[in-house]
Order: sequence, then C-alpha cells, then structure tokens
Amino acid sequence: MTTQHGIGSGFGARSTTREVLAGIDLSGRTALVTGGYSGIGLETTRALSAAGARVVVPARRPAAAREALRGVPGAETHELDLADLNSVRVFAETFLETGRTIDVLIANAGIMACPETRVGPGWEAQFAVNHLGHFALVNRLRPALAAGGARVVSVSSAGHFASGIRWNDIHFRDGYDRWLAYGQSKTANILFAVHLDALGAAAGVRAFSLHPGKIITPLQRHIPRAEQIALGWISPDGTPAEDFKTPEQGAATTVWAATSPMLGDHGGVYCEDCDIAELATTGDMDAGGVKPWAIDPEEASRLWDLSRELTGVDAFS
Repeated sequence: MTTQHGIGSGFGARSTTREVLAGIDLSGRTALVTGGYSGIGLETTRALSAAGARVVVPARRPAAAREALRGVPGAETHELDLADLNSVRVFAETFLETGRTIDVLIANAGIMACPETRVGPGWEAQFAVNHLGHFALVNRLRPALAAGGARVVSVSSAGHFASGIRWNDIHFRDGYDRWLAYGQSKTANILFAVHLDALGAAAGVRAFSLHPGKIITPLQRHIPRAEQIALGWISPDGTPAEDFKTPEQGAATTVWAATSPMLGDHGGVYCEDCDIAELATTGDMDAGGVKPWAIDPEEASRLWDLSRELTGVDAFS
C-alpha cells in the first residue's frame, strides 16, 4: 500500500470528468460500473463512454437503467441485486461465460441512511449492499479482471468518519442507528480497497477508494427534505449549498482513480478531489482526509476474513 499523501495531481474539488479524462483514450477497454445509471454513477458511465470505453452497468432496476442510458454509446445493462448474493453469482457466472475481460470495475452503487432493513440471513442492509455485495461481485469476477492493468475503484464517502467497523455488533442487532450503519459501510469500502490491493497488486489488480464530495443525487432518497435543510445541504427552495459539487464534478474523482496514469505506482489509497487524500487530523469530515481506522492493514485483513466467511467467496487470498 502507498503512503496516504497527496501527489499534486493538478486537479481539485471543482475538476470535472472531462478535465481529468482529457487525452485519455479508453477505446477497446471495458468498464463495469454498479449503479451506473443514476447520480454520479450515471455521470461516470457517460464519461467513460465518451472516452471510448464499453461500459457494463449491472442494475437492480434494468428497465430504469436502459431508459437512463438511452443514447450513451457502448453502455449495456444487466440485472444485478447487490443485496442478493445469488443474484451476484448469476450475474458473474453469466458474464464470465462471455469470455470478456474487465479493465476497470467501479463499485459505485450504494444506499445511505435507510430505515432499518435486513437482507439475506438478517444482515444490516447498508453493510450488506455497500460492502458485502461488492466484495462478492469482485471476487466472483476475478477471472475477468484484465491481467497487468485492471483497476477496482470503491466509492466510499467522508461518512466513514462516523464509524469504524463495529466488531462487537456489525449488523446492529442491539439498536439501529442509520448514520452509524452508513459510516461503517463506508469504512468497509475503504478497507476493502486496502486489502484487495495488497492481495492483487502482484497480479496487476490495483484497488482504490474515494470520497466523491457532497452532491445532491438520488442517494439522499431516505433523508426527508426538512432534514436536508436542517443539515445545511440545501436551502428551503432546494438549492444545494455552495460547497456541494455538481454530479459531473462528483464523478471526477471516480474516473481519475480509474484511469489516471499518475496512480500507476500507487494502490490501496483513499482519494478525494482528484488526488490522494491526506490523513485526517480532526473529527471534522468537512476538513477532508481519511481516518486511520479506515486504512489500517490489520483491520482490512480482518474485514476480508469476515467477508469471506459471510459470502463464501475469496478468489484473491
């Protein structure tokens, strides 16, 4: 894993996907973007397509995905429900049967601050969808990850400041808190990239995680408008706060992590504002950076072992 320190990318918080992809040709490459038909996922798909990539978009709502991606060259949709490990298995097996390779896999789909929901054998939904579903998907698609150059990008959030991994009660069986559950799942996204990179680097599979910034998208569907106003996210007329990004700006760090030559010798790092983030020195998530608990190699290894136990898959260890 690379030291968590900025590399002077030349980009910033207001950089767009077009700017970070300038001069990058993805012709002949295949990218897979979960949730790539809504919010920053849609902007990610559009940007990769514009750079020449073929983009596979697994979607829980394939009809809605097809409609959203109408007119996006090279985008294709397939059914996948990250909350259902059987659905993950079927999707992966079907894809592998095609013999195609994946150059970039972006774990973008997610849920935030939802009411208490149980999936599978009683797993807390945010941990299950945001982390375990993607863990299973990446492991099942291991044979398709292009040798010597595949990247896996895990879309996390500054929300990881809210909680590390709650080893004593990961599934919130003793009292549910939607924001702590979200924070834990976002920490899991970062730790996943840390250990995946450690396991996959020698075979050419590099992994990154990131905070896209604050953006108003359908991700906020479970947060009432009044609460968003109270949080300072939007004004009473619905205008986003000044420090919020546009969806295209929000997708920029994702496509930068997925394609930038600057990251060729790096891996396992957490990025924000189109650069490698610094370690967080305060508890203020708006100040940026990454909390030490989210990039701890021992925590990452422990989470990998637990995820393998829960999902029954591990193609990297």
